[in-house]
Amino acid sequence: MTKALSRRAFLARSSLIGCSVAASPLLTPMSFAAAPWDTRLVVIILRGAMDGLDVVRPYGAPEYAELRGALGGEAPDLDGFFALHPALNRLMPLWAKGQLGFVHAVSTPYRDKRSHFDGQDLLEAGTDALNGSRDGWLNRMLGEVGGIESRTAFAIGHGEMKVLNGPAPVADWSPDANLVLSPQALRLAQMVMQDDPAFHAALNEALMLSDMDEQPGPLSVTVDEDEPMAPPPTPPSKAHLKVAEFTADQLRGDTRIASFSINGWDTHNNQSRAIQPALGRLADTILALQAGVGEAVWQKTAVVAMTEFGRTAQLNGTGGTDHGTGGAMIMAGGAIRGGRVYGDWPGLGEASLFERRDLMPTQDVRAPAAWILRGMAGLDQATLERVVFPGLQMGGDPGLLL
Repeated sequence: MTKALSRRAFLARSSLIGCSVAASPLLTPMSFAAAPWDTRLVVIILRGAMDGLDVVRPYGAPEYAELRGALGGEAPDLDGFFALHPALNRLMPLWAKGQLGFVHAVSTPYRDKRSHFDGQDLLEAGTDALNGSRDGWLNRMLGEVGGIESRTAFAIGHGEMKVLNGPAPVADWSPDANLVLSPQALRLAQMVMQDDPAFHAALNEALMLSDMDEQPGPLSVTVDEDEPMAPPPTPPSKAHLKVAEFTADQLRGDTRIASFSINGWDTHNNQSRAIQPALGRLADTILALQAGVGEAVWQKTAVVAMTEFGRTAQLNGTGGTDHGTGGAMIMAGGAIRGGRVYGDWPGLGEASLFERRDLMPTQDVRAPAAWILRGMAGLDQATLERVVFPGLQMGGDPGLLL
């Protein structure tokens, strides 16, 4: 049987007249039409299962030191019960301003098997079971709002962002997307497209989205005629900053939604060291978004970071944690009512743990996401519970937005 090729995978492999475009608007012409709302939403998928008990530490629970004492660290206090991982200390000014918050003891409806692939599929589908859904909850939300153009929402990065899969138009971009055209090929493209305004505009946009630092204009490319080559890929340690910079650029304009991933959360061994790089990338990304969009747009922005499941309450024999259940959601932005840890805390006593090993989830992680969508895009609760997040019971409004 031939395996279906996803739209994003197809775009990532496409080539035209000697160019390679990881997110090709030559195939999906984009519009700069404004969206029907003015707030901005950034959804970050933390792939690998972030340990919420380490990131937002319940040091006030008497069992925590026994379960996690080896992790240690000078964690800045949040509210007298929870403390923040030291690697996120740079985010404390946001906490003080009420622009950083958390929802603890949350999880998707996924239970027991603890597979990264299934957990991420369910998180991005936004459904209550693994039912083969091919569209993501952000795409369904876009379909319900209406008036959407492809540039309203961006799926960013090399990997597929299933949360934005679906029939609603969405633009794609990769940090190392490049158009590499010789002058002859560029001239040929101009001649072919000169009588078709739509294709001519699409070529201009393809050049704009391409990663060419020395590009002097929308239809001019500086290359070596004898050996046209793409710039080297962005070093992995800096790729997240490039993603944040591009995201901020779009959010300052007509884009209203962006989604991308941050990897590196699977900390089975030596977690006290293994989690540090991922936390550093997360802090970098949030602060780069804040600086990049500017104060006015930041006040209208919500950043939501979600992960497929949490990790075990107790350290394993190698100083790491294994796949668990309950975890934490991270929120940032001027639109967030931060400065607090939301959620119903279940406790860490053995009898309170899920299967006596994991943090017990007391809330569906889709519920806070749904309340944020309701506040930002104005969708009614019935639509959110039936269409965007099928099977969800949102419960009462937790007041996550200002």
